[in-house]
Amino acid sequence: MSGHTVDAHAPSMWKQPTAVWAVVFASVIAFMGIGLVDPILPAIAKDLDATPAQAELLFTSYLLVTALAMFFSSWISSRLGAKRTLLLGLVIIVVFALGAALSGSVDEIIGFRAGWGLGNALFISTALATIVGAASGGAGSAIVLYEAALGVGIAVGPLLGGLLGNISWRGPFFGTASLMAIGFIAILTILKKDPAKPAPVKITAAFSALRRPVLALLAATAFFYNVAFFILLAYSPFPLELGATGLGFVFFGWGVALAITSVVVAPILLRHFRRSRLLMVVLSALTVDLIVAGLVVHNRTGLIIAIIVGGLILGISNTVLTEAVMESTDLPRSVASSAYSGVRFLGGAVAPPVGALLAAAIAPAAPYYLAAAAALIGVLILILGRKALVTADEGHESAAEEAADIVLGDAA
Repeated sequence: MSGHTVDAHAPSMWKQPTAVWAVVFASVIAFMGIGLVDPILPAIAKDLDATPAQAELLFTSYLLVTALAMFFSSWISSRLGAKRTLLLGLVIIVVFALGAALSGSVDEIIGFRAGWGLGNALFISTALATIVGAASGGAGSAIVLYEAALGVGIAVGPLLGGLLGNISWRGPFFGTASLMAIGFIAILTILKKDPAKPAPVKITAAFSALRRPVLALLAATAFFYNVAFFILLAYSPFPLELGATGLGFVFFGWGVALAITSVVVAPILLRHFRRSRLLMVVLSALTVDLIVAGLVVHNRTGLIIAIIVGGLILGISNTVLTEAVMESTDLPRSVASSAYSGVRFLGGAVAPPVGALLAAAIAPAAPYYLAAAAALIGVLILILGRKALVTADEGHESAAEEAADIVLGDAA
């Protein structure tokens, strides 16, 4: 029955080397960039005379380039080293966030968001592998830390975007550039030594990794899951019809819900249920929640409740999916992370403009029904591929291998 056990004598998840906290801090800021533009999408559409579908391309250009670059991030980091790759990613984000802030048209912002996505890919994929490799307490604790950073970043991003966006839609972009510069300084000064440099991997390593049945199944599940995730995140500001500050607070609540279940609820559930079974349950719950969102799309209070409940569900699924991927194969973690993340973010890139076009062509509820269908497809993939998910449930890494990783991390 149990899919994940925790040693009662294991080090506390919160007692980590300073270098880990530096990467976690920068990760929070990086994840803020995902939801930062959410509250200002209607304002950008209005001020720059763009349609909702055009405004949604701010997500698509960002996530598409993130996805494509993810496939090669492990190849780059294996040659540059983790620290240099993290710093390069942060520099790229600062430059393109500033470019977006200074843009004069929606097309320019879309282009700068694409460049931003390149930096995001280099940073996020490398950060996950770095935290897992350097954290004390084992891979499970490290993944919870990473998901905590995601949850906090996704919670604070929309709130900051809403508050700054209430002044000008340019404000959130200037804010991101400033915060990323702080993250750059933190990594540069606190991460004194580069974590143990991995052996160079082939440029095609991520694509080869997807030949592993378990990784391919989890990546396919994540593709459809991210369709649901980003329709809920990127499309919802339009039917809510709130100002930037109001949207910021709604999605702050959504992000807080996601963070709580990522850090607190998911680890508890993982002690009692197998990862694949837990994923089936939470994706089924997400399907129901999205159907409800479609049914109450014209009721603002009902839709806000559905969004917050969605955050609670997404927090669990994020943590379980990430842990399943990182523990299911003997691949270098940077390779597994880049392969999985590349496919996952492709789903996110497709979802926002498709949702906006469906809303315009059919009805405001249509994007939520599409998202529900995508989540249900994720459940079906898990059911049909359950025999291949044995390693995802049991974990591939032995205790000796995990201990070696922790020693390497402490040495860094």
